[in-house]
Amino acid sequence: MIGIYLIGFLIMAVGMVVSGTLKSKFEKYSRLQLANGMTGKQVAEKMLADHGITGVKVISVKGQLTDHYNPANKTVNLSESVYSHANAAAAAVAAHECGHAVQHATAYSWLEFRSSIVPVVSAMSQWLQWVLLAGIVLLQVFPPLLLVGVILLAILALFSIITLPVEYDASARALSWIKRNRIVNEHEFEASRDALKWAALTYVVAAIGAVATLLYYLSIFLRNRR
Repeated sequence: MIGIYLIGFLIMAVGMVVSGTLKSKFEKYSRLQLANGMTGKQVAEKMLADHGITGVKVISVKGQLTDHYNPANKTVNLSESVYSHANAAAAAVAAHECGHAVQHATAYSWLEFRSSIVPVVSAMSQWLQWVLLAGIVLLQVFPPLLLVGVILLAILALFSIITLPVEYDASARALSWIKRNRIVNEHEFEASRDALKWAALTYVVAAIGAVATLLYYLSIFLRNRR
C-alpha cells in the first residue's frame, strides 16, 4: 500500500515539474519574435490553406494555454497570447492545433477513435468520483459497484493513452510544415520543437497517472475478493 502512495506522489511531483517547465518554456519562447512577423492566426491560416483545408475558422479564445481544435464546429481556437502574437511559441501552438485539423481532414484513425469515445468519457467523468466513493464505502456489502468504477477508470486510461499518438502526430505534422515552408528560421525552429516537446510530456504524465489510478483501485477490488 505504501508503494502505491509513493508512486502516486512521484507522478504528482513529476506532473508539477513538467507543468512548471512548460509554462516557463512558453514564457521564454514567447519573447523570441519571428523574423517573418507572422502571428499565430496567420500561421494557422497559411497551414490550413497549404493543406487545402477550407471551412475551418481560426478564432481567438480567452485564457492561457487554452488552445485547441474543435472538430465539431471545425474551429482552430487560439488563446489571445497565440492568436495575435508573432513569436516561436505562438507559431508552434498555432501549427500544432492545425495539425489536428489536418488529422480531421485526412480521417486520421487515432483522432477518429478518440473523438468517438469523447461523449462517453464526458458523461462518465461527471459520475466517476461518486461511483468510486460509493464503491469503497459499500465494498464489503456490494463489491460490484467498485468494479463499475474500475471499468470507468479503464475507459479513462484508454482515452489518455489514445491521446498520445494524436498529440505527437499533430506536433510532427506542425514541425514538418513550419520547417519545410520556412515559417521559422533554424533558431526559431528549435524553440518551437522544444515547446511542443514539453507540451506533449503533459499528456504522457496524464496517461501514466490515469493508469496508476486504475491499478490502485483495481488492487483494492482484487484484495477484497481474497
